[in-house]
This record gives sequence, structure tokens and C-alpha cells, in this order.
Amino acid sequence: MNTYMQKKETVERKWYVIDAKGESLGRVASKAAHLLRGKHKVTYTPHIDCGDFVIIINAKSVNLTGNKLEEKMYYNHSMYPGGLRERTAKEMRDKYPIEMVERAVKGMLPHNRLGRTMYKKLFVYEGDTHPHAAQKPVAMDVK
Repeated sequence: MNTYMQKKETVERKWYVIDAKGESLGRVASKAAHLLRGKHKVTYTPHIDCGDFVIIINAKSVNLTGNKLEEKMYYNHSMYPGGLRERTAKEMRDKYPIEMVERAVKGMLPHNRLGRTMYKKLFVYEGDTHPHAAQKPVAMDVK
């Protein structure tokens, strides 16, 4: 019996919407990464980008459990001496909610060319509206 290997030309992609309002950041990110990789499909093939498009709305109202709002730090470095920038999770959620959710999802994708192409199918919005209504996205539950 042969194992089925999907071809990139035969991949059928759907659009999904995840509402992050009141949900935990990690649960939203892991669900989005699961859909972006295509692991929910019967035809999942590890070396092919067979995932779907994912829209995450209400990124500004995502939850963090425990003391993460004050203790979790996000780091950026400009590669110049003294160029380290530190931000807390509370600051990220208030000022840069889209970047915070995108970083969480990107960290759960493969760290190679395949992961970079999967990441391009992610769309994050801080409000509850998005411009992808024409694609008829299906609402996905985080649970």
C-alpha cells in the first residue's frame, strides 16, 4: 500500500476566521498554526504547503493568563550597539496587538522556506472587521 503524497497544484484552500476576543493567545495561535500547516486535512503532506488561509480578528482583546502581562518580555535588536528594545506583553497588546499575535503564530510554524510561505496566508486585524468577506470565510472555534 502506498502513502498518498499531495501535489502543490492540487491543493484546495479554504478561508477561516478565528475570533480572538476573550481567548488565550496560545490557543488562538496554535489553532491558527494548525490550519496554516494543513494538519486538519486528510491529505496533509509535511513537505507541501497544503494549509488554508486564516483571518484572526479582535487581536486587541486577546487574553494572557497568569502574570504574563507584566512579566513576559518581547525583544527586538537593531543590530547596532545598544540597539536592544524591550517591551512587556501589556505594552505589546495595547500598542501592537497585530504584531503580538503574528509573532505567536509564526513561532509555531516551521522555521524554513515552507514556514515562510505558510505565514503569508495569515491575516490579523485588531478590530472585528476584515476586508475578506468576498472569500466567504468560515468561522472557526478555538476550543
